[in-house]
Amino acid sequence: MSDAAPALFFHNIFPMAALVGWGTILHHFDLAQFFRIVSILGSALTAFKLCRIGLYRRYRFFFAYLVFRVPCMSWGLFLDITGTRYLWLFTKSEPIIMLFYVLIVLELYRLVLERYQGLYTLGRWVMVAAMTIAVAISMMSLRAATAQQIQKFSFWVIFELRAEARVDLALVVFILLIIWFLSRYPIRVNRNVVVHTIIYSIFFFANSLGLVFWFFQMNIKDDRINTILMGISSACAVAWWIGLTAKGEEVQVHLPSLGPGAEQRVLQQLEALNATLLKASRK
Repeated sequence: MSDAAPALFFHNIFPMAALVGWGTILHHFDLAQFFRIVSILGSALTAFKLCRIGLYRRYRFFFAYLVFRVPCMSWGLFLDITGTRYLWLFTKSEPIIMLFYVLIVLELYRLVLERYQGLYTLGRWVMVAAMTIAVAISMMSLRAATAQQIQKFSFWVIFELRAEARVDLALVVFILLIIWFLSRYPIRVNRNVVVHTIIYSIFFFANSLGLVFWFFQMNIKDDRINTILMGISSACAVAWWIGLTAKGEEVQVHLPSLGPGAEQRVLQQLEALNATLLKASRK
């Protein structure tokens, strides 16, 4: 086979490449849009799977978020992100997404601590208090908004960004507490809960990182970083679709692995703490 034969073969198989060349195709390939499409498909397939195997009742806030996320992300495929219509849609949808983030983390607490209602009640009230404080601080910080920011956006957009940044920071702490709890206490949870907690932690950190950079005035405007974070988010959507299964609700995971004596002692301490908190919550 001559040197020209492979090139001729590929040009015959892929006419578009023959016309514009592989370099031109790769140059014009929008990786961010590709990741957006993967995220939309992954979210839609996960929602369909949860509905098909009946898990949408157990993960109801997560399921509702996926159903809401698909059309929200689809808008970005057809609208200019700098246009007024996109900004209007952003201001209307972002508070709902922020509420979903809070509800999903509360749902994670419920799934992990479903055998420890006292601990769950404490965590729920602490989270509600933290979210309230974050929103209140964001409202008070509007006085510090510059005239340039107000002219470019509006008080409402600035409030949304600042409130979401503070809420995201608080949720990061609560998610880390869930991970710490799973690594510290030898409780039994099903495999789906562990998979969902790990994937959602990665997903939330990737989605929140850009906003956290902005909150701390770290002017990171590299499009490659945004593309990487979007790639992580799309990978999480696919991981949910693959990882959440009907069998995963039956398989029990025991973390961490401790010695029999140490495990029993730690569980007794946990049961005692849960009973104390449960009594306090009922008074």
